[in-house]
Amino acid sequence: MLRWALIFFLISIVAAVFGFGGIATASAGMAQILFYLFLIGFVVAMVMHFAGKVDNKTGV
Repeated sequence: MLRWALIFFLISIVAAVFGFGGIATASAGMAQILFYLFLIGFVVAMVMHFAGKVDNKTGV
Protein backbone atom coordinates (compact mmCIF):
# COMPACT_ATOMS: atom_id res chain seq x y z
CA MET A 1 0.00 0.00 0.00
CA LEU A 2 2.89 2.35 0.74
CA ARG A 3 4.24 1.62 -2.72
CA TRP A 4 1.01 2.81 -4.36
CA ALA A 5 0.97 5.92 -2.19
CA LEU A 6 4.50 6.78 -3.29
CA ILE A 7 3.67 6.17 -6.95
CA PHE A 8 0.64 8.45 -6.83
CA PHE A 9 2.63 11.06 -4.90
CA LEU A 10 5.27 11.11 -7.63
CA ILE A 11 2.61 11.35 -10.33
CA SER A 12 1.02 14.29 -8.54
CA ILE A 13 4.39 16.03 -8.23
CA VAL A 14 5.03 15.64 -11.96
CA ALA A 15 1.52 16.92 -12.76
CA ALA A 16 2.06 19.91 -10.48
CA VAL A 17 5.33 20.79 -12.19
CA PHE A 18 3.67 20.73 -15.60
CA GLY A 19 0.43 22.36 -14.43
CA PHE A 20 1.84 25.17 -12.33
CA GLY A 21 4.75 25.91 -14.62
CA GLY A 22 4.68 27.73 -17.91
CA ILE A 23 4.29 24.54 -19.93
CA ALA A 24 0.49 24.54 -19.63
CA THR A 25 0.23 28.07 -20.98
CA ALA A 26 2.69 27.41 -23.77
CA SER A 27 0.95 24.22 -24.87
CA ALA A 28 -2.46 25.93 -24.83
CA GLY A 29 -1.10 28.70 -27.04
CA MET A 30 0.43 26.16 -29.41
CA ALA A 31 -2.88 24.27 -29.55
CA GLN A 32 -4.71 27.46 -30.53
CA ILE A 33 -2.21 28.17 -33.30
CA LEU A 34 -2.47 24.63 -34.64
CA PHE A 35 -6.28 24.75 -34.49
CA TYR A 36 -6.41 27.87 -36.66
CA LEU A 37 -3.81 26.53 -39.09
CA PHE A 38 -5.75 23.30 -39.59
CA LEU A 39 -9.03 25.23 -39.87
CA ILE A 40 -7.56 27.40 -42.64
CA GLY A 41 -6.20 24.29 -44.36
CA PHE A 42 -9.61 22.62 -44.16
CA VAL A 43 -11.37 25.64 -45.68
CA VAL A 44 -8.81 25.88 -48.49
CA ALA A 45 -9.16 22.15 -49.22
CA MET A 46 -12.96 22.41 -49.31
CA VAL A 47 -12.85 25.40 -51.67
CA MET A 48 -10.41 23.60 -53.96
CA HIS A 49 -12.55 20.47 -53.89
CA PHE A 50 -15.77 22.24 -54.83
CA ALA A 51 -14.08 24.57 -57.34
CA GLY A 52 -12.56 21.60 -59.15
CA LYS A 53 -15.79 19.62 -59.54
CA VAL A 54 -16.54 18.62 -63.13
CA ASP A 55 -19.97 17.64 -64.36
CA ASN A 56 -19.67 14.22 -66.00
CA LYS A 57 -22.40 14.86 -68.58
CA THR A 58 -21.27 18.24 -69.91
CA GLY A 59 -17.57 18.06 -69.06
CA VAL A 60 -17.75 21.50 -67.47
